[in-house]
Amino acid sequence: MNDQAAVPGSADTFADLLAANRQYAETFDLSGFDGVARAGVAMVTCMDSRIDPLGMVGLRPGDAKILRNPGGRVTDQVLVALVLGANLLNVERVLVVQHTRCAMAASSEDQLKERIAASSGQDASWMSLNVITDQRSDIVAEVAKARSHPLLAGRVRIGGFLYDVDTGLLETIC
Repeated sequence: MNDQAAVPGSADTFADLLAANRQYAETFDLSGFDGVARAGVAMVTCMDSRIDPLGMVGLRPGDAKILRNPGGRVTDQVLVALVLGANLLNVERVLVVQHTRCAMAASSEDQLKERIAASSGQDASWMSLNVITDQRSDIVAEVAKARSHPLLAGRVRIGGFLYDVDTGLLETIC
């Protein structure tokens, strides 16, 4: 066995992805792009791999700032990114998008911690996962948090949406 293959993060571990990257680079067309959101959009959404943030709203790379985390929450770091986007990177509209069948909304805090502990073999009770107990109310609260930020209020339009992972449709919540 190749000793390098067993080392986490070795070149062999990522060989398939690096090969795909070389192929991607052959037709790469964003060279020289200044990094502003060409469509004036930012999206806060979940890290769930069923979500294609750009595709779901008809955008392409370079059109929007995409901020992803478990549950699609407006965290302190997300607020920093939105402030930068709104004030320096052409963001005029923000979508806060949570989704159906989200693990962060389908399990209790204790259930998720137990699953993490079972998978990792280590205690996870000390972590704060911030599960979502009522998704629609949470979307409204997350949008209100962004709308009330002093460096965003009145600068950008912010809406809250629920994405259906089975139909691909967005439902406006607020």
